[in-house]
Amino acid sequence: MTTCSEKGTLYLVSTPIGNLKDISPRAVETLDRVDLIAAEDTRHTGLLLKHLGIKKCLESYHDHNKTKKSPGILKHLMCGESVAVVTDAGTPGISDPAYYLVKKAIETSIRIVPIPGPNAAITALVASGLPTDRFVFEGFLPVKKGRKKRLLSLSNEQRTIILYEAPHRLLRTLSDLLNYLGDRKIAVCRELTKKFEQIHRGSISEIIEEFSNKKIRGEIVLIVQGTVKNKRKSNDS
Repeated sequence: MTTCSEKGTLYLVSTPIGNLKDISPRAVETLDRVDLIAAEDTRHTGLLLKHLGIKKCLESYHDHNKTKKSPGILKHLMCGESVAVVTDAGTPGISDPAYYLVKKAIETSIRIVPIPGPNAAITALVASGLPTDRFVFEGFLPVKKGRKKRLLSLSNEQRTIILYEAPHRLLRTLSDLLNYLGDRKIAVCRELTKKFEQIHRGSISEIIEEFSNKKIRGEIVLIVQGTVKNKRKSNDS
């Protein structure tokens, strides 16, 4: 790989999960000054940049082309150019392939600077009403292979569980959670920070009944109560 006298910097820039006002001034400044933006969806990011009044070269970088695109992005960095990585919404590296590029950048001693900001998982967690002191992020459950095994592993999880889900799979996932984890408390957070934001709280069975006859739309975060183990009696050794 070609190298230059001074290497560039890889910025991990968090972008709004819905409300465009949530982008930070530091994020805007970074996007405006970098040489290249690696975007999960160039069309989506293009609309954000247009809103911000920023004209910048965009490079497609997503889960299906990460191995093909990473060497070219690293070449830019090795030649002293700065690159910003953005996901469609939220913090890069959370349920997207930014981790792969970060790992490669570390291997080549590229400086990495995170620009913090919106994150759907944490936003949903703090509004859920469920314990926030200890939690585990599981992203999307496997759709087919490994799904049962993952659900069984979560059945004994004592920490609050955070899951992402697509609207067309919500009822299936709620049904599986009920079957494998029992009728726990849950918060279903939909369209966070957007005009039609909704947070539905209750037992899993209650939420299934609530959504069973509705057309479900929008990005969804599930916050699930952890299991509560029986406490030993005070005179137990």
